[in-house]
Amino acid sequence: MDLITSPPSNPKTHHCFPLHRTFNRPGRPVLGFRPLPQSSKVLNFVHYDSKQSQPNKFLTSTKLFSHLLTNSNRTVPTISTNAALSEATEPEADTEPGKYRRILLSDVIVKRPRNVFMGREWNLRDMATAGVVLAMHLLSLFAPFQFNWGAFWVAVALYVVTGLFGITLSYHRNLSHKSFKLPKWLEYLFAYCAVQALQGSPIDWVSTHRYHHQFCDSERDPHSPIEGFWCSHISWLFDTNSVAERCGGSNNAGDLEKQPFYQLIQKTYIAHPIALGVLLYAMGGFPFLVWGMGVRIIWVYHITWLVNSACHVWGKQAWNTCDLSRNNWWVALLAFGEGWHNNHHAFEYSARHGLNWWQLDMTWYVVKFLQAIGLATDVKLPTEAHKQRMALN
Repeated sequence: MDLITSPPSNPKTHHCFPLHRTFNRPGRPVLGFRPLPQSSKVLNFVHYDSKQSQPNKFLTSTKLFSHLLTNSNRTVPTISTNAALSEATEPEADTEPGKYRRILLSDVIVKRPRNVFMGREWNLRDMATAGVVLAMHLLSLFAPFQFNWGAFWVAVALYVVTGLFGITLSYHRNLSHKSFKLPKWLEYLFAYCAVQALQGSPIDWVSTHRYHHQFCDSERDPHSPIEGFWCSHISWLFDTNSVAERCGGSNNAGDLEKQPFYQLIQKTYIAHPIALGVLLYAMGGFPFLVWGMGVRIIWVYHITWLVNSACHVWGKQAWNTCDLSRNNWWVALLAFGEGWHNNHHAFEYSARHGLNWWQLDMTWYVVKFLQAIGLATDVKLPTEAHKQRMALN
């Protein structure tokens, strides 16, 4: 993913070069998919790393051979090359449409079905990640039996604090894309809110998201529906080595790694949600723990994951992004404006995702308010010239 820090002075239009290649991988039918009709066409798309945005301050272009380096066991310079170029080096497979699966109610083809549960060794981080996700789901099962209005409103409040102020405003628009600047005390406060969403430390989350944009919907994307809907939604999380193997580790988040606050959070990350759980139990007993941690965390989990999965499968494309990103209104409602995902992929640097007046974007309204009171500065928005260059028509 290219890190976008400001709107381009002379943005260029995407150029898509279709690679007429397919993936011939036999396997059992995938749940939620149906056989591709013979009349359907496999999507021949590729993400072209255009200059639609300002050149990355942290990612620099390299030659083709940099793509072939093995990154899992050592640190290498961050790669910012065309995902199409790396795919073009692979041999072309025979086209056998009957072996593909199309995601339900979508034109998205699962080209490379991926099963992270079988056929590989699980390391301790894999098991810990799966254990935490499973534990939160199991804890939420007590919700109908532990309901009270106090616990319910605690869950709603933490949904806003960790989801809106934390994940969407801080991790995504502020830290990942630098769409605006905040005073350091406020930047750290919002980042700490995101830590309580239990989705990873700021360094890890930002690094993965930047790689998603750099290699969007290519074989190096950490989570893409071309490997299966459920893989892009959740199961990719359980293969913790995959990002390092595909992309090169967290060396694209050097701006955060230099700051002692983010270093400390990364080292002590798991202690902070545990402390919140203890506080909630002390305040309201088991119901507060069930609703404030279990229900709230899995709610924010799946809403965040829907941006990775549903917003690359269902919805409409308004811009020529050369990837599968879609604008999805119902995800936007749940995810505080993040569902206007095609808008975001077209203008990664933009602090506003709901570009039309009717596209509800709660995160943008908060940023606009912070700007009005002088706390948010250098707020970036797409120019009309850039919109014209990215338009499909």
